[in-house]
Amino acid sequence: MATSTRRLCAEDLWRLARPAQPTLSPDGAQACVSVSTYDMEENKGATKLWLLSTFGGEPRPLTEAGEKDGEPRWSPDGTRIAFVAKRDKDDEPQLWLIAPDGGEARRVTRMPTGVSGIKWFPDSRRVAFISWVWPDAVGYKALAARYREHKDSKVKAHVVEHESYRYWDHWLSDGRVPRLFVVDVRTQRITDLFAGMSYELPCADPGASHYDVSPDGHEIAFTFDPAGEKRLDHEHHIVALDLRAKRFRTLTKGSRLDHDSPAYSPDGKSIAILTRNLRRSSLAETRIALFDRRTAKLVPLPTSWDRSVHAPVAWSGDSSSVLFLAEDRARVHAFRWRLGEKMPEVAALGGTVTDFAVAGDTVAYVRNTMSTPPAVFCTNPERGERRIDRFNDDVMAGIPLGEVRETEIRGFNGEKVQMWIIHPPHFDPRKKWPLLHNIHGGPHSSWGDNFHFRWNNHVFAAQGYVVVCVNYHGSSSFGQRFLESITGEWGKRELADVEAGTDHMLRTGYIDRHRLLAAGGSYGGYMVAWMNGHTDRYKAYVCHAGCFDWTAMFADDVWYWTPKELGAFYWDDPAKVDGQSPRARAKRMKTPTLVMHGLLDYRVPDAQGLAYYNTLKAKGVPARLVFFPDENHWILKPQNSRLWYREFFAWLERFAGSRSGRKARK
Repeated sequence: MATSTRRLCAEDLWRLARPAQPTLSPDGAQACVSVSTYDMEENKGATKLWLLSTFGGEPRPLTEAGEKDGEPRWSPDGTRIAFVAKRDKDDEPQLWLIAPDGGEARRVTRMPTGVSGIKWFPDSRRVAFISWVWPDAVGYKALAARYREHKDSKVKAHVVEHESYRYWDHWLSDGRVPRLFVVDVRTQRITDLFAGMSYELPCADPGASHYDVSPDGHEIAFTFDPAGEKRLDHEHHIVALDLRAKRFRTLTKGSRLDHDSPAYSPDGKSIAILTRNLRRSSLAETRIALFDRRTAKLVPLPTSWDRSVHAPVAWSGDSSSVLFLAEDRARVHAFRWRLGEKMPEVAALGGTVTDFAVAGDTVAYVRNTMSTPPAVFCTNPERGERRIDRFNDDVMAGIPLGEVRETEIRGFNGEKVQMWIIHPPHFDPRKKWPLLHNIHGGPHSSWGDNFHFRWNNHVFAAQGYVVVCVNYHGSSSFGQRFLESITGEWGKRELADVEAGTDHMLRTGYIDRHRLLAAGGSYGGYMVAWMNGHTDRYKAYVCHAGCFDWTAMFADDVWYWTPKELGAFYWDDPAKVDGQSPRARAKRMKTPTLVMHGLLDYRVPDAQGLAYYNTLKAKGVPARLVFFPDENHWILKPQNSRLWYREFFAWLERFAGSRSGRKARK
């Protein structure tokens, strides 16, 4: 039988469609999703809306005119789909409406500062949205003039006095804040709900999950940081705005928790709220609490479940249960928590579920696994689960993928640690293979059962590597004790876990001990730099956006969070902080390293990568720098990604020899 020589490659990743953001018709019969596709030669992407039947049938495109059509939201009366789009050479995205059976989309807003985070009112006549505005620019004309002045100004300096002034890849320095607005879709009249008030939404990725509209349309609840000086790690509260009386009241006043993502029950009796006890730990688990609107009491759901809830939270149509996403053992499932029960049940099993929507008994969601790209599914009690799209079947047809195994090893202090093993296609255990560690970032995340586009394990394995992903101490989804176990002592347990993974693989007999490699990004990049100062048994490293010096990392966008993790500010205990920095072990570093970084990375500033690269060159250690002036913490442009993968593989090949497996030595 002929064996396919086709291998999954970086170009294939950019040929794959990426569905997201499902919304369901009120009867649950149809789903609308945004689908992003990319053009390698044009070096850009486009996002359009597609309509899918939850009963089966061929998907059909709903929008064609725009390049950025996203955030679809089905109206409660089922007659229209609202979405956000950038068209007609607009500077900023606007709100549009389209009928589910197609036709021309109708533009609703001309908001100078753009529209995002949309949500329908129950009457299907109004839509709430978020826009970043200058609080003192009152009215459309004033706002438009301020926006044009800001855009056309030849002065690009940032002048700040506040503590949170950068976030990931953009500045928060122009005086704008995210506020809530409402537009009448017929008259196009826009109302600033926070006009004349000091209220604003959180500045960290404000979206539709940060607020909700009551089922009678008379109230909006939203997330708010009451401190004068806003910061990402503050305790937030839930504030309710009575739209008729124009009165604000803090629902969670007096609570000593952090609060986020309010969601009204359909019967209007309760608001589900996500809570965290940040006074106990900056890594505190996220729980669900119910705010009783009659008694004004906040009652948490049972806390025996040792997992964290992810926003958003949705309710079943009869208000008897809440649905949400949560990680469990490196997978993300959709869970249903029936009120009165002590534990949730799985509503949609991962892989990794990324987005979901609920209508009646039907749940639509996007799911992927390590071996399957994102696809759209739906489930309900009558028909069970079924896939309702075929976006990526043609691209993946005929591409062999290696086996993925999940195992447990004994890591630091003999404790159990999960590890993924990804074999090359047509793997032969009688041969010797190079080993590649793919070390995740965070550190409080995990290598999940997901199809990663930037660090794809099957693309790595297709080059002839046995790839392993260790979910080291500190990883999420394995319980709170495991998550918090590395606090104040970064590097130690994680290194022991990675080394245990290497030892486990060597015992299989098919790994070549002379061709051990490791790569990681962000905290994973920190880990390979840390390893370089602690062991020399690896032939080469790849460090992408890695942390090198925790004192110099005080220049990042969350400088107030890291000391909580390290256990001290650098001026209070320099030895403790320095002892967790790879820089302190620079004298021992001698393993060749490829360093990759983006100029627009404010989470791990580019000086971290440059300092590491310069250190290696000064010591005479083979090193290569790939620097992207137009990328941030991630590589997001198709042609840059292609270069990234080429450099990655060329570096490993240079130090690890042949990509293919060799016959075992006798």
